[in-house]
Amino acid sequence: MKTDRVIIFDTTLRDGEQCPGASMNLAEKLAIARQLAKLRVDVIEGGFPVISQGDFDSVNTIAKEIKGPIVCGLARCVTKDIDAAGEAVKPAGKRGRIHVFLATSKIHREFKLGKAQDEIIRLAVDGVKRAKSWTDDVEFSPEDGSRTEPDFLVDVCKAVIAAGATTVNIPDTVGWAVPDQYAALIGRLHESVREFQTGKAVISVHCHNDLGLAVANSLAAVRAGARQIECTVNGIGERAGNAALEELVMAMKTRRDYFGDIECGIDSREIVKSSRIVSRMSSFLVQRNKAIVGENAFAHSSGIHQDGILKKRETYEIMDPQEVGWGATELPLTKHSGRAAVVMRLKHLGFKLSDPDINALFIRFKEVGDKKKFVYDDDLASLVDGQIAKVPETWSLHQLSVTAGNQTVPTATVGLSKTGKDATILREAAIGDGPVDAAVKAIDRITGVRGELKDYSLRAVSEGEDALGEVTLKADFGDGELITGKGASTDIIEASARAYLNALNRHLSRKEPKQHSANRP
Repeated sequence: MKTDRVIIFDTTLRDGEQCPGASMNLAEKLAIARQLAKLRVDVIEGGFPVISQGDFDSVNTIAKEIKGPIVCGLARCVTKDIDAAGEAVKPAGKRGRIHVFLATSKIHREFKLGKAQDEIIRLAVDGVKRAKSWTDDVEFSPEDGSRTEPDFLVDVCKAVIAAGATTVNIPDTVGWAVPDQYAALIGRLHESVREFQTGKAVISVHCHNDLGLAVANSLAAVRAGARQIECTVNGIGERAGNAALEELVMAMKTRRDYFGDIECGIDSREIVKSSRIVSRMSSFLVQRNKAIVGENAFAHSSGIHQDGILKKRETYEIMDPQEVGWGATELPLTKHSGRAAVVMRLKHLGFKLSDPDINALFIRFKEVGDKKKFVYDDDLASLVDGQIAKVPETWSLHQLSVTAGNQTVPTATVGLSKTGKDATILREAAIGDGPVDAAVKAIDRITGVRGELKDYSLRAVSEGEDALGEVTLKADFGDGELITGKGASTDIIEASARAYLNALNRHLSRKEPKQHSANRP
C-alpha cells in the first residue's frame, strides 16, 4: 500500500518567536535552524522579512547556510512584503518558498479590511502571481480560514491555485475550531477542489491552541485530507501557542492503527534535543508534564506502574523513550578535558560555533570545571546558550562579593569595566532586600541605568550539590520593553548578576543606531 506523506512545516522561528518574551537573535535562530535540519523538517519558516532588518537577515542567512529543508518567508499580499520575502529566500534557490496571506473571514473583511469578497479574491490572486515571479513554490493562507464561509473558502482556494499557489493553508488563526467541524471543513475543500485530489496542490493546516485543541484539530484535518501541518517545537507561539510538532509526529507514529500509512520524514530521535535547544534559545522552559519532551513524560512513581514497566514496558509506556531521544547521559567532561573534546561534544549536542565563540566558551568551560567535578551535557549547553545569547558587552563583570543572612543587611560589592575604556574597574556597593537585589542596585549605580526586574527564574542545569545554576530574567529599563537576560554559574548570585548584565547590555545595544542595507527591499 502506498504511504501518504505529511509535510512538516516548522514555524518555530516565525510564529513561535511571536510568543511574548521569545524574541531571539540571529545566532540563536541559526542554532535552532541547524537542529531543525537534523530533525528533518520539510519546511523552515524563518521569519517575516519585511517587518524588520532582523527578520530579513534571519530568513536570508538561513536560506544561505541551511541545507535540506525548504526555507520560507512570510508576506502579506502587498508588493513590498512579497519582494522582501523573495529577496530573503533567494539564496535557497529552488528550495525557496514565499508564504502569502490575506484575511478572508466575514469579521475580518468587514471590520479589519473593509473589502468585499470579489476584492479579497482579486488581491489574493495578485499576491500569488507576484510571489510566483520570485519562485515556483508559493503558499497562500486565507487568514482566519476556520471562520470563513465554506463556499467562499472553496472559491478562494480555486482562484489562488489557478494563479499558481502549490499549497493552500487553512489557518485556525484564533484557535476557534473544534476537531469534528474543522475536519469537515478540510474534507469539504478536499472534495470540492480537484487539485487537492490530484496532488497538484496541497492542503495545509495551521492551528492555534487557545482552546487547547491545536494538536487535535491538526490530526483531525490530516484524517480529512490535509497533507501539510504547520507547527512549532514545544508548541510555542502567539497567545496560547501552536500545535506542538513533537506531539503531532509521535501521535501519527504511535497510532498507526488509527492513521494508517500516513508518515512524515521526521527523525524522532532528534525530538528531545530539538526541544531543549528551542527552550534554551527562546528562554521558555518546558513544563515537566509536557507530553513527549517534559521531564516527567516517561517517569513512573506509582509502584503498580513501576512493577508493570519492569515486567513489560508496553504495559504503561506506549512509546520507547529512546525513540524520541531520551537516553543515557553521555560521560561528562572534566576540567582536564581538552578543546578538541569540548568541540566534539558541542557537535554531538547540535551546536556549531565560530572559532572566536569556541575560544570564549572554552575559557568559561575551564572556569566552571575548576568549580565542579564534572561538566555534564546540560552544563555545556547552558554555557553555549550564554555565548550565543551574548550581545556586545558595554559592561562586563569583574568582581562580585556579597554578604547576606537572616541577621545581617544584604550587601553587594560589584566591579565592572566598560568597553572602550582603559583597564580601570569601577566599583560600587549597595544594600537590598536580598543579595540579588543588592547586586542589581550596585550595577545600576555603576552604569547609571536603572532597571526593574519583572520576572526571575532559577533552575539547576544538572544534578548534584555543585550543579550549575541558570538564571533567566526579564527587566524593564524604563521604556516599557521587557528585555531577557541569561546567566549561568555555580554561584546563583553570580548567575543572577550575569543575567542582569546580559539584559542591560542587550538594552544598550538596541539603543545604538542601526546600519541598514541600502539594498533592503
